[in-house]
Amino acid sequence: MPATTAVVKPSTPPPKRHPYAQWAPDARALDLIGDKWTLLIVRDLVSGPRRFVELQRVLPGISTEQLRSRLNRMVADGLLTRQRYREVPPRVDYELTPRSRELLPVLGALARWGLEWAWTAPRDGEAIDIGAILRVAPALIEAPNGLTGTVALSVVRCDGAACHYTISFTAAGTTIAEQPAADAGARITGGESDWIEAFGPCTDRGGLDVSGDERLAAFVLDGVSAAVERASRAA
Repeated sequence: MPATTAVVKPSTPPPKRHPYAQWAPDARALDLIGDKWTLLIVRDLVSGPRRFVELQRVLPGISTEQLRSRLNRMVADGLLTRQRYREVPPRVDYELTPRSRELLPVLGALARWGLEWAWTAPRDGEAIDIGAILRVAPALIEAPNGLTGTVALSVVRCDGAACHYTISFTAAGTTIAEQPAADAGARITGGESDWIEAFGPCTDRGGLDVSGDERLAAFVLDGVSAAVERASRAA
């Protein structure tokens, strides 16, 4: 059973080390989300709560102390809740608040700009996690009104293990969960290298296996496609 501890926002958050100190709405926003890693933490919690060690796994390059500092600050600023569970060993989950969920369109706009102006094949030394691209997909996909259905995506890693994602279209909007879907209307499966080719600048989807409702699958693949983004801009 979960404990009742869930911190939203204390009355006096700790002071920022380097505030912009400007009476302007963009400066105020950057005081909250302008630190390195903060927006990526929001992105990686879009699909649901995570434990500290899970956030470390999906955020390669962040130190333990950096992550702890960012999470504490984000809890203090009302961007995250921290939920403790009575388990052995102790378990603590971090989850987005409604306040931080409203940043999803901002993440989508940032990702769209990145697809248009900064997207290339993976660089040497860059960590590759297809999930990092998919988590912002709900803000990138422009699904028509009335579209409903579920798309299951499987990414098979080099070690043979598979990561599962489910993107759902409902009247309430588009959501993502990191779990398989038994009743998906469409399925997209491929190895990690196949997904890299599909989401890379050349958008080569030949290695992906698509089954079921191809229209649903296309909305997902087109939503995170650099080529589609460039074509839209040119039009």
